Amino acid sequence: MRKIVSFGLLLLALTLQAQTARKITVNITPDGKANMVGYLPETPSGRAIVDCPGGGYSHLATQHEGHDWAEYFNRQGIAFFVLTYRMPGGDRSIPMGDAQQAIRTVRDSAQVWGINPEDVGIMGFSAGGHLASTVSTHSEYDCRPNFSILFYPVISMNERESHKGSCVNFLGKDGQKDERLVRLFSNQNAVARHLTPPAIILTANDDGVVPPVTNGVAYYSAMRRMGNDCTLHVYPSGGHGFGFRSTWPFHDQMLSDLTAWLNCHKAPRRDAVRVACIGNSITDGHGIDMSDAKAWPGQLQKLLGSDYVVKNYGRSGRTLLKKGDQPIWNEQAWRDAVAFKADVVIIKLGTNDSKPENWQHGNEFESDLRAMIDQLNPKVPVLNKKGKPTKKMQRSAKPRIILCTPIPAYKPSWNISDSVIVNQIIPIINKVAQDEHLEVIDLHSIFNNADGKAMQADGIHPTEAGDAQIAKTVFGILKD
Repeated sequence: MRKIVSFGLLLLALTLQAQTARKITVNITPDGKANMVGYLPETPSGRAIVDCPGGGYSHLATQHEGHDWAEYFNRQGIAFFVLTYRMPGGDRSIPMGDAQQAIRTVRDSAQVWGINPEDVGIMGFSAGGHLASTVSTHSEYDCRPNFSILFYPVISMNERESHKGSCVNFLGKDGQKDERLVRLFSNQNAVARHLTPPAIILTANDDGVVPPVTNGVAYYSAMRRMGNDCTLHVYPSGGHGFGFRSTWPFHDQMLSDLTAWLNCHKAPRRDAVRVACIGNSITDGHGIDMSDAKAWPGQLQKLLGSDYVVKNYGRSGRTLLKKGDQPIWNEQAWRDAVAFKADVVIIKLGTNDSKPENWQHGNEFESDLRAMIDQLNPKVPVLNKKGKPTKKMQRSAKPRIILCTPIPAYKPSWNISDSVIVNQIIPIINKVAQDEHLEVIDLHSIFNNADGKAMQADGIHPTEAGDAQIAKTVFGILKD
């Protein structure tokens, strides 16, 4: 009987081992001090995860917070990369640069390794969780992960409410004296609406090393306030550092929870039509709870289905005018919108530009709108029959740019002027659209608040029902 059991265990081990088709080591720095060990699955799903083990930013626990996880992920077809990042020694740019370069490397090698570059996540434990959340909140589009898995993460850099060693090693011995720096890298403060990737946080209630309330729970709370996708699991016990240890009583439950979350967060289809929605608070979803799903871009995603991937690049209070009080041009959302390389771009700006303090620069609205179109779809020379450039310029077929007129301003809240919108801004939008052969969606005429249920009390921002009107209108144009 013992031989049968032993044979069965051996067979199971060989079966599981076979899930990893290839193990590779890739240098992140030329000297190899930062590197990652990759476990590539036999049957790739297209998903990949870069793992950041913990260790207080002084060392790395690469086994139970690293390599031990490879089999679990490879069995699901997920490529898994254990990152050996360099210690900061007070220079935070060192581990940040290593983790960001790891994400870039995985995306750059996506075709060779069978990975979808739009499905690259990051996972971190303890101080590695701080690094993972830092990369998720402080990175540009090309090296920001698509999702985050955070185990008992250090989030705060305030040593009075976090792990002191991690704070000192990341910010330096005198880092706590710089309140701005402490706040900036306490990553609950860096969460951005629509831009910070979905996250799952897993921690133990009795963690005495990294207090959950001021770290993992704080990150969850910030994500929830912003309306971003985030899940929190707090297990009854386990202390700090349980990682992949099977002796932890909630090990199996944790794996089940994580597997369920991964299965609920599928990446967009690789051939999905990419739609970027650029706008102000009306696009952002001001005043709407869980705006990532319920603002009009989120509702548009539901209407369009899996053939499309819709991104919300709205930012409250922003102007198209470069000399406005809060230009969209200065925002991470604008940089993301350009980097996204959309197939379709929907621009809905102008409401905040109508304020007197902004419209004093109204003579530049047309040139700024044209500059935005030029950056999204630059003109290139037309080639002659011999393939040589001529003096004639034209835009490429993609992205398809659609301009929207602002919806009506039913009240002059925040000095917003419907008169300026109707008599000055909309004519400019129509003129530019005609000159550039672009489509226009006249939301100002289409939007209907006859029953009073489409607008919030401020008379500027739509309700969820009002956003449904916008989403259905845009949907009709895209599907026409």
